[in-house]
Amino acid sequence: MILEAAVLNVIAGQEAAFEAAFQQASALIAATDGYNGHQLQRCLEKPSQYLLLVHWRSLEDHTQGFRGSARYLEWRALLHHFYQPFPTVEHYTLVMAQTPKP
Repeated sequence: MILEAAVLNVIAGQEAAFEAAFQQASALIAATDGYNGHQLQRCLEKPSQYLLLVHWRSLEDHTQGFRGSARYLEWRALLHHFYQPFPTVEHYTLVMAQTPKP
């Protein structure tokens, strides 16, 4: 399992439009082979900043499968004009996890 992480800095004043576009774009990424879920979180201290976390089966499912697809072109058209600056996307692999006791 791979975790994609991207800090998304949205142009101030465009947050509501970005969130609406992201809702629409979510179906595009979810239709990709190897996709295992995602979260979009908004920063409390910086309301124009978001954290996107996407779980993938493999790095290639994201970098080749999704980014090489027509769905990515739609994703890009819906979302990329909101970012200033353009986000850096990084990929992580799990080292350790702990869940709270019930």
